[in-house]
Amino acid sequence: MAEIKVPELAESITEGTIAQWLKQPGDTVEKGEFIVELETDKVNVEVISEEAGVVQELMAAEGDTVEVGQVIAIVGEGSGEAAAPAPAQKEEETKSVGVPAESSAPATMEAVEKAPAVEEQSSSDRTIASPAARKLAREKGIDLAAISPVDPMGRVRVQDVEAHGSKPAASAPAKTEAPKAAATGASSDEESGRVVREKMSRRRQTIAKRLLEVKQSTAMLTTFNEIDMTNVMALRSRKKDDFLKNNDVKLGFMSFFTKAVTAALKKYPYVNAELDGNDVLLKQFYDVGIAVSTEEGLVVPIVRDTDKKNFAEIEAAIGELATKARDKKLSIADMTGGSFTITNGGVFGSLMSTPILNGTQVGILGMHTIQKRPVAVGDNIEIRPMMYVALSYDHRVIDGSDSVGFLKMVKDLIENPEDLLLQG
Repeated sequence: MAEIKVPELAESITEGTIAQWLKQPGDTVEKGEFIVELETDKVNVEVISEEAGVVQELMAAEGDTVEVGQVIAIVGEGSGEAAAPAPAQKEEETKSVGVPAESSAPATMEAVEKAPAVEEQSSSDRTIASPAARKLAREKGIDLAAISPVDPMGRVRVQDVEAHGSKPAASAPAKTEAPKAAATGASSDEESGRVVREKMSRRRQTIAKRLLEVKQSTAMLTTFNEIDMTNVMALRSRKKDDFLKNNDVKLGFMSFFTKAVTAALKKYPYVNAELDGNDVLLKQFYDVGIAVSTEEGLVVPIVRDTDKKNFAEIEAAIGELATKARDKKLSIADMTGGSFTITNGGVFGSLMSTPILNGTQVGILGMHTIQKRPVAVGDNIEIRPMMYVALSYDHRVIDGSDSVGFLKMVKDLIENPEDLLLQG
């Protein structure tokens, strides 16, 4: 018999949430096979079974919070057919222990009354669904078995859950939900269906908590500048086909900005620092976080050693991390240890914003949408593709002169992209 425990996740992560059981009691599991998916503050982690056998018991339900080291499942020897009745048998034994003889009848009646609920849960567990769909259904309180999937193979997707949730509720469930809403003090808008209450996901709660902590614990200011993108756009247009052919990766603007930021960090080391009590930690490495938007919120995977990577290596690293983020395959190692962050609100059409610092870092660069505007070029007015950029920084560590100088250097390097080749 083997115990499945919540593994060590990361130094700062002590607990997680059961997102989805990949195996059920009675299922056969091979050594090294995934048995459960955990949702942590940063990433989803799939836990493997260290032994081959049959799942005998699940010690936590989907949605439960579990701590590192906690036993969450039991895997024993035997076949799936023999082990399947074990959980039910154990439950029956538990009910019978210590129960007086005169109370046996009520206990039996109670078990009979609860039987439909257990059957309904089993039906939901047998439904084939993606992890994201299961999570959304759990948050909305929707039984997966009641959803009619569009997929001809019967797999329930996020779109199916959302479509089911938008349908008008049946009259019977509405009657049972109304007293519950009144008991919890829900507003009249909730009772009438004008407002829908949704529980924040664990990751969304963590994002909210940390952003608030940053705002409250730092002296954050933001300085702005604008960049004429004419030259870098022209260079990219000339070289993108050859770049793709030679490197099997597209040439984007992120590699230019990453190299420009890395060069500026070398000249202004306090922007690449961290505050630790009364000490400033000046980092001698350049690990740049690139913010990526996912269904569950913003994540910031790290591109390591940007000072040692060329444009193709940076583009490949960004593409790989973005794919892993959207497929929920990022590891804890992909998310920790960054020294500076770049976020690009321009992909959503943002013209200007004030980005919030990421964790203990003291600087973050915000890119924005490229917009053609009339600008003065010498004594003439020309239409140029312009981008506003913003640097948010912790004023406790970085003075105004360093913040302005840093952003000005990024601007100069992007406007003269050939100069990036001369940076050490």
